[in-house]
Amino acid sequence: MNGKVIVVTSGKGGVGKTTTTANIGTGLAKLGQKVAIIDVDVGLRNLDVVMGLESRVVFDLVDVLEGACKVRQALIRDKRVENLFLLPAAQTRDKDSLSPDKMHELIKMMLEEEGFDRILIDSPAGIEMGFKTAAAPAEAALVVVNPEVSSVRDADRIIGLLEAQQVPEIKLVINRLRPKMVAKGNMLSVEDVLEILGTKPIGIIPEDENILVSTNVGEPAVLGDSKAGQAFMNTARRIIGEDIPFMNLEEDKGLIATLRRIFGGGR
Repeated sequence: MNGKVIVVTSGKGGVGKTTTTANIGTGLAKLGQKVAIIDVDVGLRNLDVVMGLESRVVFDLVDVLEGACKVRQALIRDKRVENLFLLPAAQTRDKDSLSPDKMHELIKMMLEEEGFDRILIDSPAGIEMGFKTAAAPAEAALVVVNPEVSSVRDADRIIGLLEAQQVPEIKLVINRLRPKMVAKGNMLSVEDVLEILGTKPIGIIPEDENILVSTNVGEPAVLGDSKAGQAFMNTARRIIGEDIPFMNLEEDKGLIATLRRIFGGGR
């Protein structure tokens, strides 16, 4: 993806958007990029918990936007991965504290003065003002979707809104895929999701109980050796331009062939 500023969003909550943001951001930093992750879910701050940085929060996004502190004071440097920083959301304010114009100014300053290679913006779920603020400065978008009907329907709406905002790069991260359920016809297949949304995936993440463990201990899965962690790391590699094949999920023997057909031609 060419875009330096990437909004990570979804049509509905509970699809794994924050976990995706934490893991892809950590993966990009492991690959040598200077990465800032911004939590824009004001009032429902949890990215700091997923990343294990909650005890180090002093200032937050709203403090920066209101001039109560400088961005450098609010950024939390991750001690495990060099060049990884978090700008946490405010927990006691509401989304009216933010505005697209203020976000534009903040992002411009972080790119020009702080020298970040990538900025990932963790958007609130839904289509209200929080989403519009998070997406305003975005040059690219990752839409996180689960392979089930309501998630795909909501993702379709979000993709339409991103296109209306003229976000030039939009890619899917299909999260929590269960190949056994797909084989039994109890879950949408990757091909089903792509046919409905008409957008290419940059990541396909299998359901993995290790994600729950990593979230609870505040350590992104890309720092371990789980299957989902590997899939997130592969996604980060694709973002920086590496040609990484999708994982062979054994239970779904047609998956790789399907992806080859999709990427061999068409959109």
